[in-house]
Amino acid sequence: MDALWVVVATIATLTLGLVAGYFYQLQLSRSFEQKLAQRVQRELEEVAAQQRAKIQQTTDAIHEQELVSDRDIQRRRNELRDFQGQLRQREQALDTRGNRLDALDAEFKTRDSALTARQVALEKLEKSNEEIRQQQILALESVAVMTRDEAKDQLLASIERDVRELANQRVRQITVEAEETAESKARWLVGLSLQRVAAAHTTEITTSVVDLKSDELKGRIIGREGRNIRALEAATGIDIIIDDTPETVVLSGFDPVRREIARVALQRLTVDGRIHPAKIEEAVAKARAEVDEIIEREGEQAGYDAGTPGLPREILRYMGRLRFRTSYGQNVLSHSVEVSLLAATMAAEIGGDVEVARQAGLVHDIGKGIDHEVEGPHALIGGQLLRRSGLKEEIAHAAEAHHFEVELKSFEAFAVAAADAISASRPGARRETVTRYLQRLEKLEEIATSFKGVESCYAIQAGRELRVFIRPEEVEEASVEHLTADIAKQVQESMEYPGQIKITAIRETRSVDYAR
Repeated sequence: MDALWVVVATIATLTLGLVAGYFYQLQLSRSFEQKLAQRVQRELEEVAAQQRAKIQQTTDAIHEQELVSDRDIQRRRNELRDFQGQLRQREQALDTRGNRLDALDAEFKTRDSALTARQVALEKLEKSNEEIRQQQILALESVAVMTRDEAKDQLLASIERDVRELANQRVRQITVEAEETAESKARWLVGLSLQRVAAAHTTEITTSVVDLKSDELKGRIIGREGRNIRALEAATGIDIIIDDTPETVVLSGFDPVRREIARVALQRLTVDGRIHPAKIEEAVAKARAEVDEIIEREGEQAGYDAGTPGLPREILRYMGRLRFRTSYGQNVLSHSVEVSLLAATMAAEIGGDVEVARQAGLVHDIGKGIDHEVEGPHALIGGQLLRRSGLKEEIAHAAEAHHFEVELKSFEAFAVAAADAISASRPGARRETVTRYLQRLEKLEEIATSFKGVESCYAIQAGRELRVFIRPEEVEEASVEHLTADIAKQVQESMEYPGQIKITAIRETRSVDYAR
């Protein structure tokens, strides 16, 4: 509408201007008035036409703008109406949820009241039950003539007995399973080791015998007033026994190296034929040098045979001396080589340190080469010597523990101990006098019968098994295993024997009656 007024005002202004111009031109030139009037009229008509077109255009634009504004207003009204409808729906939904919440709240309050009443009833019932239980306990105590604590102690004692019995049964079961598994595994390992290490054994005696060409040499060995034999004994430290045995001289001494020196020297003298104190000293000196060479050579050869050539020279010398030592007739050096191979085989199969087991097995009896010079068990002496020589602590420990004089702390130590027992237990590897054998059997039976509840016992299987018969009225079934363990421990502590000894306990109850 404002634009229309502007157009109208503009037109009016132009009209007034034109009129004023007209009158002004009229005054100037009347002759030109008509033409000017026509011209003005034409211009006015053109201007009017233009103004009308502009007014129409402006009017159309304004009308169209009004139409657009009306559509926009209508659209917004529709949106507002839709939004109001959605608000009404949400209000209705909220009202519905509010009603449901009110209903749930009322139901919750009802249930809470019911639970409170039920809890009160349960408390009353528990209180009543407690009173009844106390009355029953008092009644039971009066009937059983026993207090509650006494009944509890009796029940616990009964449960303890049952649990102890179950535990003993479980222990026996586990022990049997472990023994079966361990025995099969040990049999396999020992069998494999024995098959891979096949060693020959020769039973050796502890005295040396020198054969003579004739009995005439005996007198020459003795010499005038016994001077030759005294010189030979003084130079070697060995007793020379000359008896009625034809063409034989016996050398007796506790040191096998000295005995070997005496044997070599005496053989040299008998071959040479010149026997007198000066020649004896010369022969003994040469024999000692020869035996020293043999000792070094045997020690090095043992190291090569066992697969450990890098041992110190001092260790090899002591190992070579074992060539002249025997244990129950078994050569100690050959035994040491065999133990080294067996221990290395076991270590390789189980996953231990093969080199430690090999070296410890070879030197485990090295203390026997010096045990007459130093006091103490040969295993402990050997361990000290190995440490002084710079060998590893693992090797020294495995060597000194093979007789269980110290606690075994490594698999290699167990392997050496087992290999030592296997080598000593081979049929024919060692021999034992009848007297020592009988003494060992008697000692076994004496140890078993010293325990309470043992009725009798018998050593069987050449002393490798001890069967113990137990009085059932003195020893319970659950204590049989403890008894056999105590007997085995006592045997281990008080006896020396090759291999192992099986302790078998027999407990039986016999009931006899007669039908008449």
